[in-house]
Amino acid sequence: MQNRIKTLIVDDSILFRSVISKMIQEDEDIEIVGTAGDPYEARDKILEFRPRVLTLDIEMPKMDGINFLKKLIPQYPVPTVVVTSLPINAFEALDAGAIDFVRKPLIKNPQDMMDFSLELREKIKIAGKSKVIDNITNSKKAEKKTLSNIKSKIDLIAIGASTGGPEAIIKTIQNLPANIPPIVMTQHMPPKFTDMFAQRLNKICNFEVVEAKDGIRLKEGLAVIAAGDYQMRVEKDANGYYISSKQGEKVSGHCPSVDVLFDSVADCAKSKAIGIILTGMGADGSKGLLKMHEAGAFTIGQNMESSVVYGMPKVAFEIGAVSKQCALDDIEDLIYKQIQV
Repeated sequence: MQNRIKTLIVDDSILFRSVISKMIQEDEDIEIVGTAGDPYEARDKILEFRPRVLTLDIEMPKMDGINFLKKLIPQYPVPTVVVTSLPINAFEALDAGAIDFVRKPLIKNPQDMMDFSLELREKIKIAGKSKVIDNITNSKKAEKKTLSNIKSKIDLIAIGASTGGPEAIIKTIQNLPANIPPIVMTQHMPPKFTDMFAQRLNKICNFEVVEAKDGIRLKEGLAVIAAGDYQMRVEKDANGYYISSKQGEKVSGHCPSVDVLFDSVADCAKSKAIGIILTGMGADGSKGLLKMHEAGAFTIGQNMESSVVYGMPKVAFEIGAVSKQCALDDIEDLIYKQIQV
């Protein structure tokens, strides 16, 4: 019992709190220490029970979940999994300090609730092993960097991430120059949320960011993020690099999978690529990054201190897939130096 993850459920629906608490409590690794119907009740129960993890609804009376997180995290940085049906709410919650999110289900049958419960259990376990890091990203652009007119030796930059990844990706690419070599990214995220994430990145980056579509041609100043439930690969023909985005089975437990992306980049770009593995639970991307490394690519791994979850980067580092391990704040400059060589 002492090793179970103490969890507080916060949701304004009495029925939802009751059903979810019962279903999650069945997991031997999780202990529900209490429930709350609004942020003020949640505040009191956080102080009383000191939970290790919080699950949080967004639409609640008295104060919404986003504003509650903004007040909570600086004072009591408890890892929080947000439950929401709206992508925009999920990203606002991540900005405010949430670790991860789960889609609130449209309950059409009992299996929908069971699937939701299993996903929430898994996210709670990941949150229980994570830490809250200052995820506040600077809305102001840093001094704009530019690349020389000399063609870079780098054709592609490939990035993979999971838990904690959205904010890590923003910090990594936000201030890269407009004429950056093409960037391809896989972030573990469900459908619709990946398109919203691409739109969000497109507004704050110096270059264009889009969700993957089959056949997109890669070019300077374009970044592509894998679509939820689709496996994204990079292919090459006589006209250059292009995206293959197709539905498929999970690989390394995920669809989209970082391993799938990295494997394809290793095959088609070899030493003319940079591979970056960021925060996330598990091992997805580690084998693919090793393949890139062995093909001559320069590979970067986020370090433990700056990772929300030091899982994927840890495995990659331990198997020798990483050319350079560094803090998240240093990755942007490292990319810039490599593409300038």
